[in-house]
Amino acid sequence: MARGRGRTGRDEPNFDVPEGRVASPGSLDLRLSRDDRAGGGVAAKRGTGGQAQRGRGGAVPPGRRSAPAPRKATKRRGSFLARLTYACVVLGLWAVIGLAGLVAYHASQLPPIDQLAVPKRPPNIAILASDGSLLANRGETGGRVVGIKELPPYLPRAFVAIEDRRFYSHLGVDPVGIARAVAQNLTRRGVAQGGSTLTQQLAKNLFLTPERSASRKIQEAILALWLEHKYSKDEILELYLNRVYFGAGAYGVEAAAQRYFGKPAKSVSLAEAAMLGGLVQAPSRLAPNRNLPAAQARAAQVLAAMQDLGFAKPQDVKVALAQPARPASSRGGGSANYVADLVMDVLDDYVPKFDTDIVVQTTVDTGLQAAAEKALVDELNAKGGRYNVGQGALVSMRPDGAIRALIGGRDYAQSQFNRATTAKRQPGSSFKPFVYLAAVERGATPDTVREDAPIRIGNWQPENYSHQYEGAVTLRNALALSLNTVAVRLGQEVGPKAVVQTAQRLGITSPLQANGSIALGTSEVTPLEMVGAYGAFANGGTGVIPYVVTSVKSTDGKPLYKRGEGGLGRVIEPNAVGMMNAMMHETFVIGTAKKGDIPGWDLAGKTGTSQDFRDAWFIGYSGNLVTGVWLGNDDGEPTKKASGGNLPVEIWKTYMTVALKGQAPVPLPGMNRWRKAPEPTATVAAAGGPVGGILGTILGETQPAPPPRQQTSQRQRGPSQDDRNFLEKLFGLGE
Repeated sequence: MARGRGRTGRDEPNFDVPEGRVASPGSLDLRLSRDDRAGGGVAAKRGTGGQAQRGRGGAVPPGRRSAPAPRKATKRRGSFLARLTYACVVLGLWAVIGLAGLVAYHASQLPPIDQLAVPKRPPNIAILASDGSLLANRGETGGRVVGIKELPPYLPRAFVAIEDRRFYSHLGVDPVGIARAVAQNLTRRGVAQGGSTLTQQLAKNLFLTPERSASRKIQEAILALWLEHKYSKDEILELYLNRVYFGAGAYGVEAAAQRYFGKPAKSVSLAEAAMLGGLVQAPSRLAPNRNLPAAQARAAQVLAAMQDLGFAKPQDVKVALAQPARPASSRGGGSANYVADLVMDVLDDYVPKFDTDIVVQTTVDTGLQAAAEKALVDELNAKGGRYNVGQGALVSMRPDGAIRALIGGRDYAQSQFNRATTAKRQPGSSFKPFVYLAAVERGATPDTVREDAPIRIGNWQPENYSHQYEGAVTLRNALALSLNTVAVRLGQEVGPKAVVQTAQRLGITSPLQANGSIALGTSEVTPLEMVGAYGAFANGGTGVIPYVVTSVKSTDGKPLYKRGEGGLGRVIEPNAVGMMNAMMHETFVIGTAKKGDIPGWDLAGKTGTSQDFRDAWFIGYSGNLVTGVWLGNDDGEPTKKASGGNLPVEIWKTYMTVALKGQAPVPLPGMNRWRKAPEPTATVAAAGGPVGGILGTILGETQPAPPPRQQTSQRQRGPSQDDRNFLEKLFGLGE
């Protein structure tokens, strides 16, 4: 005790105990207040009455500050808004950075901007008729490029009104349009509108695939901004109008106008322009030739949008709504496409390479083309079922080989196979003129007599169509009546090889079998070949090569090809031409084409029917037009006795009556010299008696006696062993 009171060492801290007082063990408070802690100043925990917790006994310990009063609620709320604003700014910055990175990534997948270029549009081939009117377009686009200045103002405006009404104010991407589309889609609970601008649609068509993805949309927006930087608004709209797809294989507004309305884009009406503008949303669903009510309803929406934007006057819109557009019926039922296909088949021979639009001038007459198709289709519709004939073809050309009409089938939409140029069928008796010509070139004349009687070559015994025989008969009448035995005899006299060579000299290019049955047309040929070969009879003996193209030019008029003089030169001597024309003229006078005669015209020709009535032919001509008709079935199924003398002759006459109308009759070369003289009332048959059988029935009188030098037939030559082997497989043929 004494040591404690009298110590002189250092003093220990007394922890705020007042001087002179000794703290009792229970009175010392060592707890820290909130102000003593790091981060002090924060409001103390609430106690009774909202005051800070006090020391023991409710009094504030000595030396301690009073706890601060709680902050007001408005300050706390302001602090929350500040923090929220700060967070939004940070998130926004990160979003911008992320978007920039995303755009940069997708931009890196595109070619460098300095290397970007609008890809060339695939070239269009415009195929024109002889009068300059459009027959068809070929190529990937289906129509030529048109400038926006060529079009009526309401046509491009129709697209702006319905597809992108802010086209002239945005920079390629339209945020307002996107927001409007999103709002529409949300309120309508489905995809009601798209947010793409015309520029974005063009970018997609030019550079991108049609896939639907966020990546493609980003690239689309990037490319749209580039297009807006590179081109003016009118240039962009012109590119769009020439590239957008309208359905039915039509790319571009020109192709669509021709496809649906049969007229150039510069000639469409306001109603037609509105229908075209509405088509691009859904070409397959809204095509007027497939769904006219839907196309007209969509066009009405376009017209309303045009009026709302001031693109069309109310009175004009009223007229367009009262007279909505309708698709034009295809001219000739689409038969001009057979001509176009032929042009495309031969175009490489004239212009091997081209990378711009070209114009091909042809020899085809649109009036004759339509008349030919009508004659063929009407006849098949009326009688095709009765005769079991499903298909047909018609070729009509000038004697110099210029094709004036070509029908490759009954309906191009149903079958694009061109039977006029590609189908090879047995010509039957329409091949006989080559046999008779070979005989004439070896000394025979129209008045030469041959025996119409049964003939056997090995195991083959050909028969006449009527199964009757006329005995001695002139070649004139034998050809007119299409007597098979006489043709076979002549073929054996001159030899099958001579017959083949004669046909080839006149322009037949298909392979021909040099055997006995060639006289009856058993080797297959095309209608185009046959008509071309008959051209030599019509023009006086010059061989022709059928042609359809006269010139090819670029769209700016630069000549790329022009047809010169052509042909095969003289292939028949004038005297032989006259004899052949005289004999084939009798086909219209007493023969199998008698009902095809057209008064006032010198006509000649030959019918043909193949074995079992599978093919029916007639090829006839005047001095200025050669026309051939083929009928049959694609699968070779026999018809119900359709022969060259019935349906083909009827089609031929219907067409030729139209084709020759208004023209001055042209005499057949050399025919008058060999024309059959008027017959006396009392005549004697060549064999010394009256003519019987079918010949006597058709003539209605007896046959005049031929000159003595022609009474004896030449001795028949026997067939070769090859002929015998082949002919054993054949039996009686038709005409």
